[in-house]
Amino acid sequence: MELRQPPSAPTDITYGGYLQLDRLLDCQQPLSDTHDELLFIVIHQASELWLKLCLHELEAARTAIVEDRLGLAFKMMARVARVQTQLIQSWDVLATITPADYSAMRGKLGSSSGFQSAQYRALEFIMGNKNADMIAVHERDPAVHAMLAAAAATPSLYDETLRLLARRGFAIPADHLDRDFTQGYVASAAVEAAWREVYAQSERHWDLYELAEKLVDLEYRVQLWRFGHLKTIERIIGFKRGTGGTAGVPYLARVIDQVFFPELLTVRVAL
Repeated sequence: MELRQPPSAPTDITYGGYLQLDRLLDCQQPLSDTHDELLFIVIHQASELWLKLCLHELEAARTAIVEDRLGLAFKMMARVARVQTQLIQSWDVLATITPADYSAMRGKLGSSSGFQSAQYRALEFIMGNKNADMIAVHERDPAVHAMLAAAAATPSLYDETLRLLARRGFAIPADHLDRDFTQGYVASAAVEAAWREVYAQSERHWDLYELAEKLVDLEYRVQLWRFGHLKTIERIIGFKRGTGGTAGVPYLARVIDQVFFPELLTVRVAL
């Protein structure tokens, strides 16, 4: 048998060329002459790169759940959890901007706001927090608007998890398996009962039990990220309105109350 050598990389490729560093490092274009604006830009651009990776992994994990390849899904979900740790820690760096530092640059930001992050919205959608009103802000960008509309109409991680439970023989209500996925998820006593059986007989349903805990871990870290966002904004601008027109800290406080996988929280009371 002839052994073929793997294709070799181009001999002229460089570290900077492979990573396109000339383009990447030219993307930071401060609009003011304040020292801290570069930090503000880098934190948000780095966060968008991490979000891109999270979406890449979660979309693949969702496909793996559909295919009942849970081991593969677990690897991807565990990776996202580590990325979420990086995102959470980024608030510590951003919080080194003082109120005076931020005030000096804020006028240059116009109406731009993290509220407008299409990738963050897509992450919320794949996690299951569907809200069609959140797409409207992107109407001026048809490609982004179409991407978010498609993401809103696609079953979330939890939707596909419930379909998997049904295929495994659990009594999941039909209206939770085939529904308008652009609408927010509504908790079900029957779904909670299914999870109660998984948790009560974890050795028998070990992979489903592990899947449930991976989902809980994702939600836990999203909530930590949200809380870090809230406290960082509170520290820097207090209770001023956000640049995107939101109520600022009060709006972020309400967001923390939003949950993705309600039965995975309520089942803990029932156990």
